[in-house]
Amino acid sequence: MRALLLVALSGAAPAALLAQERVSSPDGRITVTANTDGEGVPYYEISRDGQVLIAPSQLGFLFTDADPMRRNFALSGVERGSADARWEQPWGERRFVTDRHNAMTVTFREKGGAQRSLAVQFRVFDDGVGFRYDFPENTNGGLVNIAEELTEFVVAPKGTAWWIQGGDWNRYEYLYQKTDIGSVSTAHTPITMRLDDGTHLSFHEAALVDYAGYWFKRFDGQRFRTHLSPSSRGPKVVRRGGFVTPWRAIRIADSAAGLVESDLELNLNEPNRLGDISSWFRPQKYIGIWWGMIRGDWTWAQGPRHGATTARAKQYIDFAARHGFAGVLIEGWNIGWDGNWFGNGREYSFTQPYPDFDLEQVAAYARSRGVQLVGHHETGGNIANYEKQLDDALALYDRLNVRVVKTGYVADAGGIIACNADAADPCRGEVFEWHDGQRQVQHHLRVVEAAARHRIAINPHEPVKDTGLRRTYPSWVAREGARGQEYNAWSRFGNGPDHDPTLVYTRMLAGPMDYTPGVLSLVGDRGMPFSSTLAKQLGLYLAIYSPIQMAADFIENLEAHPRELAFIKQVPADWEDSRLVAGEVGDYAIFARKDRNSADWYVGGVNDATRRDVTVQFAFLDPRRTYEATVFKDAPGATYENESRHTIAYETITLRAGDTRTFELAPGGGLAIRLTPERR
Repeated sequence: MRALLLVALSGAAPAALLAQERVSSPDGRITVTANTDGEGVPYYEISRDGQVLIAPSQLGFLFTDADPMRRNFALSGVERGSADARWEQPWGERRFVTDRHNAMTVTFREKGGAQRSLAVQFRVFDDGVGFRYDFPENTNGGLVNIAEELTEFVVAPKGTAWWIQGGDWNRYEYLYQKTDIGSVSTAHTPITMRLDDGTHLSFHEAALVDYAGYWFKRFDGQRFRTHLSPSSRGPKVVRRGGFVTPWRAIRIADSAAGLVESDLELNLNEPNRLGDISSWFRPQKYIGIWWGMIRGDWTWAQGPRHGATTARAKQYIDFAARHGFAGVLIEGWNIGWDGNWFGNGREYSFTQPYPDFDLEQVAAYARSRGVQLVGHHETGGNIANYEKQLDDALALYDRLNVRVVKTGYVADAGGIIACNADAADPCRGEVFEWHDGQRQVQHHLRVVEAAARHRIAINPHEPVKDTGLRRTYPSWVAREGARGQEYNAWSRFGNGPDHDPTLVYTRMLAGPMDYTPGVLSLVGDRGMPFSSTLAKQLGLYLAIYSPIQMAADFIENLEAHPRELAFIKQVPADWEDSRLVAGEVGDYAIFARKDRNSADWYVGGVNDATRRDVTVQFAFLDPRRTYEATVFKDAPGATYENESRHTIAYETITLRAGDTRTFELAPGGGLAIRLTPERR
């Protein structure tokens, strides 16, 4: 067994301070202190402008096969560094990201016994803090069996939190709760807080690799602790040799805009390992045979209402070619959808189509029309079955020029079916894992790496939460990982009008989401009405970012709204710059985004259930130019609550840098503006 240090601290303030080490952000506002108390218990503390935000909070671990390490340590060393660099995203909300931070690595050593040691790395940015544990290389090659990580976050000031429950059956697909910080129970991250003085915080993690995702668990008052997702193996994390944990990330900002515009988690990830992927993936918009199954008009399973037929696929390909959509998503094309596939997936074949779907013919037809198929691999949460077929499935798609695949893991939170790694023949025995446990984290990266070898990008649904790994693996183009648009189809006002503007400040802090906007009919199963106006469906393209944006409605409904369809075709999926120009957590969010490939700007976003006037200052425009602004806005008197949700108003105005305009947002409403420079 390798020598280990695990460090911990009670939630109380230290009784007698020993030597301490500090590091501050480049602007000097944020300071992190690391120390041990009178009992030799290590801790960290975060202050901003002299105010304590995170009171002394423990660091540590429990093991399944070794004594916990909680006391009798001392600071034994410190190393310091800094960075001031700018790097370019191959695609994203903004082209360039600034990485400017000060760093400190502190080493704690046990004062007796085995004198074990462990380094804790801190990086302090102007917009937050990241820290992680560094387990040194063990020359004996012994296993580290982590039962629990005991990292604490003791939030000092009072405030409000927006969060979804962690560890429940429906993964991340819940409506957000808004409570006092002290009323949070166990939450998924990102969890967002607004302190009473207006400071905004977000707690998340970065670079989640070969480790269990953590839930944000309250113990008492405003003292929270990491709670690692469970494993069938007993230890929640099993590692061999030297390794680092994921970063524990805390965004800190004066305003909601500062929180949204932070690139903290991206900066905590490693640079691009895949090189230039532009020859096989570019940001795009797509349509698909999906909404018909979600609404119940068609079925994934074979039969008289089967959705994925050769004829229907060609119809959608023709529409995509006619209107300039890059891809068509085909779901339910492969054998395995009959019967009970939820949390099962044992019958799925990822290479054999149903008899009424000629995959080879459809792929060839798509190529002839200049359209790519968007592939689909639903696993039913059965990664044992999927991994057996993964190489063959990806090779098939590669041969057919399918360059994006949507994967799915529909199962209860603890219902992932995996091979039993402890069995003599692992794939002859099944075990059940958690959707965000170490085994599933390993699986998702395995899929991404295998797909990249075949020049295929991956968009997982029912995923492990995004932790900024798109920087390292830019073919990991989007995820779901939240309650998506489909819930509007299944019940009256299924998501509620405040869901979208809450996602902006919570789930979207993690990374791109495949939210499937563009349901212009605003009608779900059995006529279920949306908590959205028509203008809000356009505003979603600016509020909920993804490099692959869907126009999710039936193609006949899209064609029935020619002006809105024109906007969807024009709005980019890749941006030079993005700014939140107006908004508050859970209430509304209005963005300004500049097209990466032209001089056009787009402005818009989404609103909650409160009618409000929003003033937008167009200071971001080029002062040398005049812009023609095409405006899509809520019609006077519109509301999501009745049929007026279908009404929309259009306006064309001229704008210059520094102009100010006020727009009325309807309850459940939105706004979308395209600004094009006038010719000189």
